[in-house]
Parts: sequence; C-alpha cells; structure tokens
Amino acid sequence: MALNLFKRVESRKGLFAVEKISLIYNLLTTILILFLFQRMDHPLQMLIDRAAIACMTFLLMYLYRLAPCKFSAFIRITIQMSLLSYWYPDTFEFNRVLPNLDHVFASVEQWIFGGQPAVSFSHNFPQMWISEPLNMGYFFYYPMIIVVALYYFINRYDLFEKLSFVLVGCFFIYYFIYIFVPCAGPQFYFPVIGAENVAQGIFPPIGDYFDNHSEVLLAPDYERGFFYNLVKTSQQVGERPTAAFPSSHVGISTILMIMAWRASRKLFAILFPFYILLCCATVYIQAHYLIDSIVGFISAFFLYILVTQMFKKWFAEPMFKVVPPPSLIH
Repeated sequence: MALNLFKRVESRKGLFAVEKISLIYNLLTTILILFLFQRMDHPLQMLIDRAAIACMTFLLMYLYRLAPCKFSAFIRITIQMSLLSYWYPDTFEFNRVLPNLDHVFASVEQWIFGGQPAVSFSHNFPQMWISEPLNMGYFFYYPMIIVVALYYFINRYDLFEKLSFVLVGCFFIYYFIYIFVPCAGPQFYFPVIGAENVAQGIFPPIGDYFDNHSEVLLAPDYERGFFYNLVKTSQQVGERPTAAFPSSHVGISTILMIMAWRASRKLFAILFPFYILLCCATVYIQAHYLIDSIVGFISAFFLYILVTQMFKKWFAEPMFKVVPPPSLIH
C-alpha cells in the first residue's frame, strides 16, 4: 500500500486533537505550578519548559500549513506523543511535595492477599528462563506503542489522529492521578523500609522521603540477563518514585490491545504474548503492587470509552482533504 507521504493536501488551519489535549494538560499543570510555586523544587524551569512546548506546538502547526502532507502531519503527532517521556517524570515534581502513600497501598495489598505478591513472585521464580521473558515483556512497552501507532499510520491513516488522541488523553488522565496520589511502588518503597519489615507485614509511613531520594533502587533478587539490563538502564534514565497506582503500563497496553483488535486480528495475535508478559512483569520486577496492575487493567476499558467519546464529541475533524489535480479544478 503506497503511503504517498508527500502528496499535496489541503491543510487544516487549526490544531490537531492531540495537540489540543496536550495544550490543555500544559495549561492545567501550569496553573498547578503557580499554586504550588513556593513548595516546588524548580518551578521556574518547569514554567519555561511548558512555554517552550506550547510555542513549539504552534510553530509546527504553522510549518504544516506551509507543507501540508501526511509526513508533516505524522511529525506533528509523533512529537506530541514523544513528549510523554517529558510529562511522565514531571509528575514526580508535583507529588514529591505530598506525603508518600506507599504504606497505605502495601497494607491494602497485605490485607487482600495475605502477603506481598511482588515479593513472592520474584522470590519463587528467580530462574533466568522466567526472569528474562518477563523483563523482555516489560521492555516491550514502548515498542508496542510504536508498533500500533505505525500500523495505524500505514494501514488506517483515517484513524491515526484518533489513536494518538486516545493514547495521549489516557496517559494524561493517568498522570493527573499520579500527581495527586504519590505512590512509588515496591521497587522504591520496600528497600527503604527494609526486607524484615516487609516480611512481617509492617509498613511504616515515610513522609517526604522521596522528596530528597529519587534514585532507582535495587531490583529483586533473581537471575539477571540481557533484558534485565535493558529494563534497568531505561529505568535509570527515566524512572522516578512515582506513577505506581494505577499501573499505566497495564492500562495503556490494554488500550493498545483494544485498538490492535479493532484494527487487525493478526496484529492483536502478534502482540498478545508480549502483552501478557508485560502485565505479569509489572509485579514481577516490583514496579507495581498487584492491586496497581488490577486497577490498571480495569481502568483501561473505562478510559478507552471515555476518551473515545471525548474525541468524537469535541475533537473529531479530518486532518486534511486530498487536493484534486489542477486539471480537475475548474
């Protein structure tokens, strides 16, 4: 199927849906920064970043009008999606000013399951043939986003803007939850309180500990291989003690699977094994409590319906119309 990336099209004069939702999130978090200004670590730099992102968004819109085509539209949308790597750790800059809530989630986990599944899972199955596939599944999270996005761009371009809006919109809803629910997850919290307390089911509050300690802590004690190192390296670059509840890894990957199913049963079948590994890995590598992953899975269906309806009601508009050849214009 020919992409016709540079085929001349009639430019849309305004913003794409994904740019609108990004600017809304930008504005809302800007207001929050101003409200928390005195309590934040580097609020001025965060405001400058937001202004730069907004200016870049409008600049790309202007450049698109100079050269409207599928490729320039793809660049606009891809940049907004890539900015998620900025917005994710940014949630930590907000929730670090609030008391940590891991003791609450760990206590609920203990009450429901009679222990900590994140600890028992990796402890009972430390073998390389289990740890490596699970770490591979966890690492496949971002490649899964890329695969589904490219499939829509190549094969279902009419739905590409909807896909980008649904994904980014769902991410932003999760990010708002992370801002106001400061939960770091077992991989951060358990090493702080110590293995003895975890074994005894004692989960003391740690207050603002993570306000001054944001380093990635040691992974569970299982056999470590190639994919373990990939996951650990990626965490050292972009991970922060934030975003544990609910699991956006499970939530967003579930939404990706819904969209893969709707686009192609073959694509769904190819991605499904990686999806199962990813969901299991969130608990295995102690990135999440089991309740985080369960709520992430359930919330995905509600968010998919909600954000899809938002797109249809407020933002749906064709990105462009193909311009007929001059010989056909009279």
